[in-house]
Amino acid sequence: MKRTAIITIITVLGISAGSFAQNKPAAQTAPAGQAAAPVGKRPPQAKTQPEFEAYKAAAAITDPTAQEKAADDFAAKFPDSELRPLLYKSVMHSYQQANNADKMLAMSQKVLSFDPDEPEALLGVSQVLAERTRDTDLDKDQKIAEARKDSQRALVTVDTDVPSSGYPPEQLAAFKGFLRSEAYAILGTLDFNAKAYADAEGNLRKSIDAFPQQVDPIAVFRLSVALDMQNKYPEALKFANQAVDLTKPGTAAGDAARKEKDRLIQLIGGISEPPAK
Repeated sequence: MKRTAIITIITVLGISAGSFAQNKPAAQTAPAGQAAAPVGKRPPQAKTQPEFEAYKAAAAITDPTAQEKAADDFAAKFPDSELRPLLYKSVMHSYQQANNADKMLAMSQKVLSFDPDEPEALLGVSQVLAERTRDTDLDKDQKIAEARKDSQRALVTVDTDVPSSGYPPEQLAAFKGFLRSEAYAILGTLDFNAKAYADAEGNLRKSIDAFPQQVDPIAVFRLSVALDMQNKYPEALKFANQAVDLTKPGTAAGDAARKEKDRLIQLIGGISEPPAK
């Protein structure tokens, strides 16, 4: 969930502050000749007006630390509220934007304590574990297994646990595509780190295909390296060039992409672009 599109899509869909309380969206009917899209679960709703007003006040806060306290206070005051995971998910996003991985993980786990199949929270846990687990961690195997399980589960619950009724189909499709892209990117990262390069290639390709509107440059870079490690140099160079285009020099991702491109150019004889097919 490194790409900025997630925030825009969530806002447009109304999956953030205040949209689900009290008013149930109207049902949608599939166009003639088209199969109906999978229907997600019912959106959460406030039971009382005071609960809704307290939710709106908490959801309006933007500072992550203050958001977290407001969410805790709301959960204590309304211990049965369906809106608790929405608030903690908002805090999760804020900590993610602030690059606070530990807090992002904690808030993702908090959401899952209320809703164990929430796909964004599953991916929040999975992403942090995949990116931050080290070979020296005593619980490395358990963390990697948890990351893989959660990403695979999110690929299922993206169709069952994202409320869909009443939302614009094209924006809902983009939101789900983004989540699928993130899930496959995490699975590809786990394979990549395990040096299972053929498996990494498959999952990273799925990640890119699932959300072509905003390709993840890290997934593109890792796909280039995965192809390189399988001696698929011309195709690896194609994705290295794409990774260079998507990143800036002087950044960790940008410098790594440029080094990979230079390596591949040398390997295939100084041609900067792969031959056209």
